[in-house]
This record gives sequence, C-alpha cells and structure tokens, in this order.
Amino acid sequence: MPYKEHTITKLYYTMGEVTALFGVNASQIRFYENEFDILQPKKNRKGNRLFTPEDIDNLKIIFSLLKEKGFTLQGAKEFLKNNKDKASENQKVIDSLQRLRQFLVEVKEQL
Repeated sequence: MPYKEHTITKLYYTMGEVTALFGVNASQIRFYENEFDILQPKKNRKGNRLFTPEDIDNLKIIFSLLKEKGFTLQGAKEFLKNNKDKASENQKVIDSLQRLRQFLVEVKEQL
C-alpha cells in the first residue's frame, strides 16, 4: 500500500497568504468578498481578514467561474446561487485531477 502524505491545513489564512496563493491583489479579494455572499472571511480585532479553508475553496470556485469558464460577475452569482453544490463537487474533482497530474509529472521527472 503506497504511503500517503498527510496534508497539514491551517485553520485560518491571512490576506497575504491568500493573495500569494491566487496571484492577485488584496483589492480583488476584497471586491469578491463584497460581491459574493458565499465568501465570508472572519475578521480579528484589528480588522484583518482571516480566511478559512472553506473560504479558500469558495475562492477557487469563483476564480474558476470567472477566469476559466468566462462567466460575468452577475452570471457567476446566479450560477452559485442555483448550483453551489454542483460547483463545489466540480471544484473537488478539478483539484483531485491537478494533484494527480502533479504526482505524475514528479514520477516522470524521477525516471
């Protein structure tokens, strides 16, 4: 049975970590926070946003709809309102396939 690495997930991600993860400015993340109801980061006493892993998953869905599938803001809002579960499942499949591809590329490089 192959060894499975356990991924360590954080409870909260800072705005800097999120912007580095997605390669965008903090203003764009704040804009999406205002536009999409599913994105609800917590704020600490200083007002700094703290994103949960669920928020990160929701951002992946939003970026996928807007950047890859070409939805407008309004279209993405309506799609998420009507098909949140479907979009979430699709994103999980995409993430799984990307991890598999990364693994296969690493195996290829070792050969």
